[in-house]
Amino acid sequence: MGTIKLNNIRTFSYHGCLIEEGKIGSDYSVDLEIKTDLRKSAKTDDLADTVDYVHLNKIVFEEMAIRAKLLEHVTHRIIVRIFKELPQISRIKIAVSKLNPPIGGDVASVTVEMEEYRN
Repeated sequence: MGTIKLNNIRTFSYHGCLIEEGKIGSDYSVDLEIKTDLRKSAKTDDLADTVDYVHLNKIVFEEMAIRAKLLEHVTHRIIVRIFKELPQISRIKIAVSKLNPPIGGDVASVTVEMEEYRN
């Protein structure tokens, strides 16, 4: 087994329960960690034998572009899509953070973190 991490993927998205959040948008950060078998690619040095992190980044960007009221929802969508498109992944741990959330206080970010294993 091995781990691939994409740290601090930055997006500008329109998630939130408030109507204004859907119009104004805000900055987000996503941290993604996946578990997969890296032994073959370590030997072959071939991209076809591993999980392409460009593909992972693309999934995150595309799902973050689809508006959701809750961070839990968009986080779950990312997990479902990664498991669907990349069958060699056995575990996903993801954290989606809304930076400077409009919650009436000086808060740097709000984060939803989920971890799921392939059934």
